[in-house]
Amino acid sequence: MSVDRVVPDWRGPRRVHAFFSARHADADAVHAALPGEPVRLWQVHGREVSIVDNANLDRLRTAPPQADAAVTRLPGVVLSVRTADCLPVLFADRAGTVVGVAHAGWRGLATGVLEATIAALAAHDLVAWIGPCIGPRAFEVGRDVHDVYCRADEENVRHFAPLREGKWLADLPALARRRLAAAGVHAVDGGTWCTYSDPASFHSYRRDGTTGRMALYAWLAPDALL
Repeated sequence: MSVDRVVPDWRGPRRVHAFFSARHADADAVHAALPGEPVRLWQVHGREVSIVDNANLDRLRTAPPQADAAVTRLPGVVLSVRTADCLPVLFADRAGTVVGVAHAGWRGLATGVLEATIAALAAHDLVAWIGPCIGPRAFEVGRDVHDVYCRADEENVRHFAPLREGKWLADLPALARRRLAAAGVHAVDGGTWCTYSDPASFHSYRRDGTTGRMALYAWLAPDALL
């Protein structure tokens, strides 16, 4: 059975509202569920983070910044990242003062987009949620990806299952969890939905080649709505 929306089951604060729109999400229903026009990003598989505040909000809504993550402390401001196999990662502090989203493919993850997002959040006691992404039984990679991770951290070898000569199956959510833990974020939920193996619910670039994109939306509820 397909799903059109995934709502995070996580340890985040009640003030953070978020959902992941799946393959067959109705655009009108998604728009109606949001408190305002999202801040979207021009994603480049990098580590830049856009900090959204009152000074740049209007500009960023009309001209998406070149970044792969965004954070804000503004109530009612929706942040968004798009994915089709890469990791959509939701962040917040337990006090509910700041929210962040990140797009992390293997390149962005390796170059530190999650750590950059954590730094931009500038808060303590962070929690995170990993949304639907390509799973560990589907993400076939070559020596280039294997070596990038295992040379940086030899313990990462446990997250690469040998497949055949020069090929491995990589556990992208596990690699992300390891980096998050190293950065001090230990309360991490999600990472169980596989985009590749569920074509009824999710787009997958690895599976289909030319494909659409899904989106993670997140925002802080205004104080009056708590």
